[in-house]
Amino acid sequence: MPPVLVDSTLLADNLERIAEEIDEGFDRLLPIPQDARARLVEAMRYAAIGGGKRLRPLLLVATAEMHGTNRVTALRAAVAIESIHVYSLVHDDLPCMDDDEMRHGKQTLHRAFDEATAVLAGDSLHALAFEILANPETIGDPFVRAELLRVLGTAAGMNGMAGGQMMDIIAESETFDLGTVTRLQQLKTGALLAAAVEMGAILGHAPPESRTQLRAYARDLGLAFQIADDLLDHEGDEEAAGKALRKDAAAGKATFVSLLGPERARTQAQALVEQAIAHLAAHGQEADLLRAIARYVVERNH
Repeated sequence: MPPVLVDSTLLADNLERIAEEIDEGFDRLLPIPQDARARLVEAMRYAAIGGGKRLRPLLLVATAEMHGTNRVTALRAAVAIESIHVYSLVHDDLPCMDDDEMRHGKQTLHRAFDEATAVLAGDSLHALAFEILANPETIGDPFVRAELLRVLGTAAGMNGMAGGQMMDIIAESETFDLGTVTRLQQLKTGALLAAAVEMGAILGHAPPESRTQLRAYARDLGLAFQIADDLLDHEGDEEAAGKALRKDAAAGKATFVSLLGPERARTQAQALVEQAIAHLAAHGQEADLLRAIARYVVERNH
């Protein structure tokens, strides 16, 4: 199968724009207090501002705007979902979890500050996400706010990201087959990506029955994203990635690459991207950004 090409201009412009907007959102929401909490907020800002692909916020905003939501409203929800993502990275990097030293090309939070501050910063970013979504300034409709809270809470907890992380820890001492690895990644990585798309549709007042194809798009996108991540971990460059690579292999964890081999894994990722794009067939040009995002997940180098 030939490599899937990326609409580089459309995607690059939107990635640059969303990165600036999310940084501005965190900057506005995290003023440094003039008291003993200052170190905590400085740590939150260190983790949240100026790093990452901002893929989840972009998915949320693209889906919301596709359904007619104004960008200001979508961006508040986008900062909320990125708060959950950043908190998860802060906690994943801790010595009791992955014990990483680098993230986004700089020291991990517990290295730059200290372990206790990193735990509290992660906790506070987690709380910030739900504070944003519960605030009527995000959107006036209380039923929409409640649904946003439910979707993000499910994606972050035992039936989503945290559950997947627990499976990932168990993977160090047990041998997982392809089905179990797929389930692990659907929870650990895919749940939050899917939540971004679902939350965008919720903001656009799309009824649940009309979200089926969007959910399928997000499911295939999430798996393609993780396979691409496994390939980057297997053969990527640490300097470009901005973090340590090949740790899963060293820990003896089963991955898509170890189970399928690099070429089969690459072919599977490209097939999943094509399948994800096919789920958007009912949409016209308004879904081009979602299509470009799907292509991007297998073409990125970090």
